Amino acid sequence: MITFEVTGIAPEPYALTPTLIASVGVASDEPVHALALRAQVRIEPLRRRYTDAEAAGLLDLFGPRQRWAQTQRSFLWQHATAMVPGFTGTTEVALPLPCSYDFEVTASKYLHALSGGTVRLQFLFSGPVFTPGTSGFSVQQIPWDREDDYDMPVAVWRDLMAAHFPGAGFVRLRHDTVAALVAYKSARGLLDLDSAVESLLESVREEVP
Repeated sequence: MITFEVTGIAPEPYALTPTLIASVGVASDEPVHALALRAQVRIEPLRRRYTDAEAAGLLDLFGPRQRWAQTQRSFLWQHATAMVPGFTGTTEVALPLPCSYDFEVTASKYLHALSGGTVRLQFLFSGPVFTPGTSGFSVQQIPWDREDDYDMPVAVWRDLMAAHFPGAGFVRLRHDTVAALVAYKSARGLLDLDSAVESLLESVREEVP
């Protein structure tokens, strides 16, 4: 029998792109030659409470609070993989979790809306296990019911993004929208696109009573 336990999640300080590392304890009652570990990582939004400010940030995802019983469903964050070398008894695996700050990605939009607390993550494990056999080794699949939950502090994700994108974020725009924004910036002698967006927002504020 093989089992898994997520013991912690922390930023990878030396990664070129935003990456969290999930520490996963693995235990097996027989020697393992190698393990090609796969994990489906899901977010369970129903497993926490939300402030009014957070609820406003989640409106695009789940609608108003009165609809959350129907709209707040577990959703996929990512698929993660790791090659685990041979071990006997127990070992610990560093499972990389690449992250995105793109607000078009559901998980990023969800995490960005949270001000604190924790997020319940569900890890569903799978993959082939290579164990000793009569002809050298045998291959068997991780049982379908191997999973574990972990409450990740929101601060872990926020600290990761702050380290890679200090004081900034990303918004996906069509090429023609970017071209129009660049033209607007140049025509008004603005320094950057951020100033162009602020100028447009200011003009809207002036029009709204």
